[in-house]
Amino acid sequence: MATTLNPNLLLAIPLAPLAGAAIAGLFGTKFFGLFSSDTRGGRIVAHTATILGVAIACVLSLLVLRDVMDGASYNATVYEWMNIGGLKLEVGFLVDSLTAMMMVVVTFVSLMVHIYTVGYMEGDPGYNRFFAYISLFTFSMLMLVMSNNFLQLFFGWEAVGLVSYLLIGFWYTRPTAIFANMKAFLVNRVGDFGFILGIGLLLAYSGSMNYTDVFAAREKLAGVIFPGTDWMMLTVACICLFIGAMGKSAQFPLHVWLPDSMEGPTPISALIHAATMVTAGIFMVTRMSPLFELSDTALSFVLVIGAITALFMGFLGIIQNDIKRVVAYSTLSQLGYMTVALGASAYSVAVFHLMTHAFFKALLFLGAGSVIIGMHHDQDIRNMGGLRKYMPITWITSLIGSLALIGTPFFSGFYSKDSIIEAVAESHIAGSGFAYFAVLAGVFVTAFYSFRMYFLVFHGEERFGKAHAAHGHDAHGHDDHAHDDDHGHDEHHGLAPGQKPHESPWVVTLPLVLLAIPSVVIGAIVIEPMLFGDFFKHGVAFKDVIFVGENHHAMEELREAFHGWVPMAIHSLTTPVLWLAIAGVVLSWFFYMKRPDIPAAIQRRFSGLYKLLDNKYYMDAFNQAVFARGARLLGTGLWKGGDQGLIDGLLVNGSARVVATFAAASRYLQSGYIYHYAFAMIVGMLVLLTLTITGVIGTK
Repeated sequence: MATTLNPNLLLAIPLAPLAGAAIAGLFGTKFFGLFSSDTRGGRIVAHTATILGVAIACVLSLLVLRDVMDGASYNATVYEWMNIGGLKLEVGFLVDSLTAMMMVVVTFVSLMVHIYTVGYMEGDPGYNRFFAYISLFTFSMLMLVMSNNFLQLFFGWEAVGLVSYLLIGFWYTRPTAIFANMKAFLVNRVGDFGFILGIGLLLAYSGSMNYTDVFAAREKLAGVIFPGTDWMMLTVACICLFIGAMGKSAQFPLHVWLPDSMEGPTPISALIHAATMVTAGIFMVTRMSPLFELSDTALSFVLVIGAITALFMGFLGIIQNDIKRVVAYSTLSQLGYMTVALGASAYSVAVFHLMTHAFFKALLFLGAGSVIIGMHHDQDIRNMGGLRKYMPITWITSLIGSLALIGTPFFSGFYSKDSIIEAVAESHIAGSGFAYFAVLAGVFVTAFYSFRMYFLVFHGEERFGKAHAAHGHDAHGHDDHAHDDDHGHDEHHGLAPGQKPHESPWVVTLPLVLLAIPSVVIGAIVIEPMLFGDFFKHGVAFKDVIFVGENHHAMEELREAFHGWVPMAIHSLTTPVLWLAIAGVVLSWFFYMKRPDIPAAIQRRFSGLYKLLDNKYYMDAFNQAVFARGARLLGTGLWKGGDQGLIDGLLVNGSARVVATFAAASRYLQSGYIYHYAFAMIVGMLVLLTLTITGVIGTK
């Protein structure tokens, strides 16, 4: 077995989706216009090229994963861009077990989304453009996870942000979509500012942008004090890097962009929020674990931010009525769980949950999209009910996704989520007590809002095909639901009286079935090798990590307590985690199936709390009032005072006025008469003679 992977094979993995994006984007749109979205042939060319490209990448990624598990790896430069002094700027690949796992997850979920999109976006005028975007998104994410240096990491980081901007605002004629994509773009720039500062610090003190070089110098970096403070430079750098992760992985308080990104089509909601963009921050911190391990302060910061996100974003999911937004807030909460695991030094547990979450969250998003299709693009769960008998495949796959999400024993989410809770319980780092309470309470909250959505959509009274004036479509106190349908058309959405829902076509249900399978079995299959075996033996992110002191022994405690995936599931029957999940499911069933008057009464009784949650803790209002309005005031001040007053008024127009005044005065000296000029010459000569005689001007 070769110990080095074939670089040409590795290069083909990101280039295959890029080629598909180029075919769909150049030849399938108005740019060249060879294959228009208006023709069936044009749509076939677009989706065939992109699906084929991502399928090739998925198959090759599986081959790479097989070789990596047999001991192969790769860490080398593919292309040297430029050399500035001793600094090399290059494109390079680092493929170890962590990278190989991410490549498979990204390409598999992306392939399912591509297939699903054929049915979901059928008839949309931007069909070809959408396929070009999602294939380009896949390329960007692959470049990010395969990078072996900070330059390429930053390129992939910014590329996924740019393409997500295009995808969130895909229906650019809708004001809400334009607002949402600009919001996502700006909030991510805040995080990216910290991210690039962290990269700059590591470059300044290590002299390299290559991961291997930086990791090799980590002991030296740990002894450097940040100038002007008593903080470790490594602590500052790690916190800056994590600020980047807070933006990309939507951690409090930089989470505000993710719920509004539901304005994009449902397939991209699955791609962005399941396996790609939002997990980039989790992947990055895991990759940088040799640095984070040397700073307890940075780890505590990560732990507390993750705990806040896991619990308080879950609360917001309870009161959502848009089916996609319920799933979006569950994504925020689960990203918080992953971040908590990172803070507890349980990096392998974090990426384990990243992997399992990618499958069942993509399943839930695509299931929500299937429901939206069946409901003729009505997204309000209060207008649904009883869909189980009309959409059996969507029903059973959504149930599987919900059971995996809440951590039901023997489902994939159970093994990863339970491992996170146990790792936090064993951690002694500052903030671990609050984090343990947050992830434990989050189990109940997750189960409650997940099955609230499930019961309201698939069980109970059929509420579709009726007038919904009482509900309106304003579930969030603003015009989020003023858009018309999930295809951006200005037409009535929802089932008309007498209409019944229908199951989605096979191109929609096939990805649901294929995602449901790993949502059930993948956790049991990979928990032992990934957490307690040698799966990460060759991973740069793990092999150099030295666990220092009692704060970093969570994984050792988990390893001692693990006796197999079956005993782990059976043991859960005696733990509070399972009973909290059951309590959440039972309470949601009682509230929304048996006594729907109780939630309504609670809402009236605690109207202040409901208003707080409905307004998302007023963070959007705060950002609008302070940052957006402050930026506008600052911009107006710079425009009026700086541009118009100083630059235009004083420097440009002022200098022109000075020249004009001087010219106006001096023009009187230019009369055009020869005797005036002769007289001026005589006067000048007299002045010079006088100055010379008096000694004012010396002579030689």
